[in-house]
Formats: sequence, structure tokens, C-alpha cells
Amino acid sequence: MEGSWIAIIPFIVVIVTAIKTKQVFPGLTLGLIVGAYFVEPSLIGGIEQAAQYIVDSLTDINNLKIIIFLYMFSGLVGIMKASGGIKGFVELTSKKINTKREAILLTWASTLGTFSAPSFRIVTVAPIMKALLQKINMTRKELAFMIETSTQPVIVLIPIATAFVGYMVSVIEMGLQNQGIEADPYSMFIRSIPFNFFAISMIVIGTLFVIFRHPKEIDQDERDPERIKDEDNTSVADDIEAKPWNLIIPVSLVIILTLFLTWWDGNQQGYGFFQAFIEADVLQAMVVALFITLLITVIMQIIQKNSLKNTIHEFIEAGNNLMSVILLLAVVWGLSSVTEDLGFSTFVTNNVDWVPAMLIPPVMFLIGSFVSYFIGSSWGTWGILMPLGVSLAQAAEASLPLVIGAVFASGSFGSIASPLSDNNNTIAGLLNINAMQYARYKLIPALIALAISAVLYGVMTFIL
Repeated sequence: MEGSWIAIIPFIVVIVTAIKTKQVFPGLTLGLIVGAYFVEPSLIGGIEQAAQYIVDSLTDINNLKIIIFLYMFSGLVGIMKASGGIKGFVELTSKKINTKREAILLTWASTLGTFSAPSFRIVTVAPIMKALLQKINMTRKELAFMIETSTQPVIVLIPIATAFVGYMVSVIEMGLQNQGIEADPYSMFIRSIPFNFFAISMIVIGTLFVIFRHPKEIDQDERDPERIKDEDNTSVADDIEAKPWNLIIPVSLVIILTLFLTWWDGNQQGYGFFQAFIEADVLQAMVVALFITLLITVIMQIIQKNSLKNTIHEFIEAGNNLMSVILLLAVVWGLSSVTEDLGFSTFVTNNVDWVPAMLIPPVMFLIGSFVSYFIGSSWGTWGILMPLGVSLAQAAEASLPLVIGAVFASGSFGSIASPLSDNNNTIAGLLNINAMQYARYKLIPALIALAISAVLYGVMTFIL
């Protein structure tokens, strides 16, 4: 469909409804229905089309892998809780973790083994750190933001063994091929990393924001240790024996197997060691690694003479706790599809011919940030804008790595700031916080990082 202003109406509906209801799900649902009605303009047809978008989003192979991964990992966390793994780990670390800054250091240290993908890092780290909230002066919003700050902004800067690398290189390659540019896309990606100013700024600003900010108004339950204790009674209950290895072994296995299977997948395709990590299907490796880990974890429970029936029950119950998040993601994916069918990307690209040549990097960054905020997807933003960015850079003889870095940075803004992003809703669900309130909490530091990045792109345009 040819892009027009109609393509932005679903996003406006989402934002207005979410602000009114203070919940993101009603806004997403209404936005999806409105968008589907524009595609199929009849009452019944619009509803049927909206349902079809959700079905299509749930049957997409990559989305399905994400859903399976989230459910299985949530189930694994349930087993670790019931078997004393989290309680044991909390007791083990609580001897050294007594302050917010020490908790922040532990959060950052955990990136060493959990950088494969944002969803992997969030579902691994959030439940463990949440159990530590009973003894540190830190709110759940602060913890969530600290985990997010050390997730997407870090992962986009890592040039190997992440779920992002292959896709990021592929969108660069697509842009280069469209313009007939003879250049190695991976080398171009490496050269663009120092110009991802938003990711770099967000790491610094987000960390300082959590360390030094002392909000005047905080929800009472944010600092209520009894409420947190009630929520996590299965992980710290007195009648559960502390067994830290029931957490350490499964988590270590997932990390090690993910890295190994990532390399193995690329190696089987005939690539060398480093190239194998770039070309591999990291998401597939994550799912397989988690499946193997689950089997080994269940065997561990049997060896420890824990009831197999109870182990399976804990797995299913914990997995079901994430169904609200999975449903939310399905609607987000459906909304993304309907806006693309309405020509949102075409609408954006058709309205940037006014950009002065010398301002292409900062303007591309700001336009991309606008797009990523409303669609809540860094991957979607990169796919929409990278061909356009490379085209404009080529026409204006602007620095290609700088423009590529600006496009990647703009996608990272939406991943952090948008209430529609997968990361925002997943971590809000895991930590039992309101997704819209949490998104507002992050908006100020995200906008500060956005402003700094826009200025840096303007300055670098003239320098380069």
C-alpha cells in the first residue's frame, strides 16, 4: 500500500489510549484493530484482519523461537526457584552485595556471559537480581533500567556472537547493493560501531542516572520489602534448602552451550572461526542450548531425589506466568505488520527529501528515533531506514560509517524508550511493574542521550 498519513494513525491511537488507561495492552489492541480496519474497511472484516495479524505474528518462525525461548527459560527459572537455586545464589552473593552500587557492579559483571541477545540477558538476570531487592536500597524500576542499560546498548556494540550481528550486517549489505557500492558490509559495520553515539551515551547516562538519582516520589510498593518477599516467596522460603549449584550449573550451561552452538552452526555452513559467529543463527542456537539445559536440569532434579511431577509442575506454572508478556508481544508484532501494510516505511522515506546534505547523519538519527519509538523495534527501524540512509549518504558524499552508525543508534533509542518495545514489556512483566510507568521513568535519560547524540552527529558531520 502506498504510504500516507493514515499509516501513523494506529500509533497515535496506541499512545493516546495507553496514556488514558495507563496500560499499554488496551492501546496496542485498539491500535491494531484501527489499523486492520484501514486495511479491510468493514466491521467484521477489520476484526478478522486484526486476528489474522496476531495469528501470522505467532506463526512467524523467528517470533515463534522467541516465544519458545521465553516460555522455556521462565519455566527453567521456576525449577531453579523450587529447587533452592535462586535462594542459594542469593545467600551466596548477599554476603558481598549490600548496596545499590554493588548490585550495579554485579549486574554489569553478568553481561560477560549473557550478551548473546536482549531476551536471553533479561530473562537470565532479572529474576536473580529481583531476589536481591530485599536487602538493597533499590527500586524495581531502577533495577529494570540498570539491566536494560547494560543490555541493548551493549549488545549493539559487540561485533561477534550476538543475535544482532548477522542482521545488522545483512541490512548494511542490502543498502550497499542497492547503491552498487563495492564494500565489505562487515567491515563497514565495524567502522560504524564508534559512531553509535546513542548506545555509548545511554550506557554512561543510564548508569549515572541509577546511581545518583533520588526520586522524590516513588510508589510505596517500590520500597516495600514485604511485598517483594511475598512475590518471591518460592525463591527464598525458609522450607527450601539453599542449593546455589541448582542455579549456577543451568545458567552456565545455557551460556556455554549458546556460544558453542552459535559457532557450530556457522562452522557447519563452512565459515571460519570468527565468521561462523557472524553468520550463525544465534536465536536457533539459544533455543537448542536452552532445551538441552532443561533436560540436564530435570536429570539433576531426579538425581537429587526431587519429585519429577513437582519439577514439571513448577516448569509449567512458571512458564505460564509469562503468557501475559507473550500475548503482549504477539499484539506488538501484529501492530508492526499492519502499519507496514499501511505503508508506514514508504510514508517515512517519501518525506525526507527536504534533508540538507550536510545534516543527513543527525536528521537520519532523529527520524529513525521517531520511527523506532512508535514501532518499538530496533530491527524494524534498521530495515526501514538503512537503505535510505546509505542512499542519502552516497548522493551527498557523506561519511558512510557515520550514517550507518546513526541508523543503528536510532533503533537503539526505540528499544530503550518505547513502551511498545519487546525489552520494555518483558522486563516489566518479570519484575511486576507497570510497563507504561516504567517507560515514562526511562524517557528523561533516554532523551538526554538522544540530544547528546544528535549534537555529536552534527559535529562529526562537519569534522568528517
